[in-house]
Amino acid sequence: MQAGEWLRREARELRTPLRASALLGLLQALLLVAQAWLLAGILDAALRTRAPAAVLWLPLLGLLALAPLRVLLQAQARRVAFDAGQRLGTRLRARLLRQAHALGVAGLRAQSGGELLTRLVDGVEQVLPYFARYLPAAAAAALLPLLLALFVFPADWISGLVLLLTAPLIPLFMMLAGGAAERASRRRYAQLRRLGAAFLDALGGLTTLRQLGAAQRVADRLAAEGEDYRRLSMQVLRVAFLSALVLEFFAMAGIAVVAVLIGFRLLWRELSFRDGLFVLLLAPEFYLPLRALGALRHARMDALAAAASLHALEQAPAARAVPAGTLPPPAAAPTLRLEDVHYAHAGRAAALRGVQARIGPGLNVLVGASGAGKSTLLDLLLGFVAADAGRVRVEDGVLADLDPRQWRARIAWVPQRPHVFEGSVRDNLLLAAPRADAGALARALAASGLDAVLARLPHGLDTPLGEHGTGLSGGQLQRLALARALLREQATLWLLDEPTAHLDAAGASQVLRVIRAAAATRTVLLAAHRLELARAADQVLVLQDGRIAECGAPHALAASGGAFSALLAAEAA
Repeated sequence: MQAGEWLRREARELRTPLRASALLGLLQALLLVAQAWLLAGILDAALRTRAPAAVLWLPLLGLLALAPLRVLLQAQARRVAFDAGQRLGTRLRARLLRQAHALGVAGLRAQSGGELLTRLVDGVEQVLPYFARYLPAAAAAALLPLLLALFVFPADWISGLVLLLTAPLIPLFMMLAGGAAERASRRRYAQLRRLGAAFLDALGGLTTLRQLGAAQRVADRLAAEGEDYRRLSMQVLRVAFLSALVLEFFAMAGIAVVAVLIGFRLLWRELSFRDGLFVLLLAPEFYLPLRALGALRHARMDALAAAASLHALEQAPAARAVPAGTLPPPAAAPTLRLEDVHYAHAGRAAALRGVQARIGPGLNVLVGASGAGKSTLLDLLLGFVAADAGRVRVEDGVLADLDPRQWRARIAWVPQRPHVFEGSVRDNLLLAAPRADAGALARALAASGLDAVLARLPHGLDTPLGEHGTGLSGGQLQRLALARALLREQATLWLLDEPTAHLDAAGASQVLRVIRAAAATRTVLLAAHRLELARAADQVLVLQDGRIAECGAPHALAASGGAFSALLAAEAA
């Protein structure tokens, strides 16, 4: 589907309000005709026949009464179209957000956050003027000149013929200039997406950039991107201004031809003064809808450029749906069995290839090189993705048969980079357990070591945090994520991705003690890059190229000379 087809499909939802807007426009055009006829009659009577004032007051009163009616109809027509466009924009954003949600965890990771935000905000904003302004203008340009011609022809068929012959020159030029304008708008919108993505990415990584001394280089690059966007915007405006100038020329030329012909025919007494003046009053209004459409052509170009991007987002492959089971998960620490599990990300090589494993109560540590499939396996157990083949058994049932919400309610998840929302420390902790009381909070803070951190903060639990946890170090954020897990007291399965990555040796030892204590009554699966964590495990699973190469007790695997032993040797080197 091309961008134009996508816009036309969306416009079908606006048929009723656009028809109402067009009808209101036709009504105000009829009032315009009546005004022109009354004004021509008043001037004819006052200037040519010298009619007394008593004869003129009634048509003058009618002329004045029609003016506010026209204003009201015009305002109502615009309001109907604007409200319809806003409602469509709201529905369009909601649909695109659902599509972004449907991309799933893996799909969103593949998207640039800045570019996605630019599409959802600026992209939708660029298509709204097309629906709210351009489409009503296009309807007016198609209907109003024909309506006015119906009244011009009985008064002066020669002027009507001139109007009909010159009117097509305006849309013809619009078509000729359309290619250049569309290409310029597409380049401008593509640059806007790049600039938005680069700016938001730089803003999110500002701390890293300053640490690496790269902030000025990135600032220079953003300045260059901004200059490119300014230059492309000026190209679009240049095309728009030149087009408007030529459209105005054609309209003025047509009005001038009509005026000259009427002037000569009045001189030769071939046309009445009232009819000639009536046609002259309608001639500018005949071209006005076409000129307005030309002035709004940039709105269509911008909408076409944005529509291509929005359509591409809609066409992005959604994540394979996780089966919506209905059975409740087991209340006790579950035993998980992965039976010949396969999974591949869209358009990429397989991440999991026939995984066979048993993960029982206690501490299970998953190790392997980067890219071995550890994060994918955790996503699978979280229910973010569904296996392409094979199955995950949970006790005597199958993961696909469990209710996803109830299953996740039994899981405590500690990612390697925990997300922190803008708000207080308390707000971020209560995301895990909104009904947690003061005692539960105190136990979680003490066990995770976050209480010592909060003791140094000015407002304790009520200390405000910026977006992405601004105000806490990486290790402190890791403790906050662990405290969240501890608050989920009903969680019987803990999934952790390198929970000690940002901690010093003492902090890592404390966190490991907490995890060992949790493993006494829960099933814990910990993905580790630091192999010292594996030494405290009940079971180590070594993942290589998407397969479980070996599993067993850490001391046995270390002495076996296999894959785990090789990883230990590589780390020691």
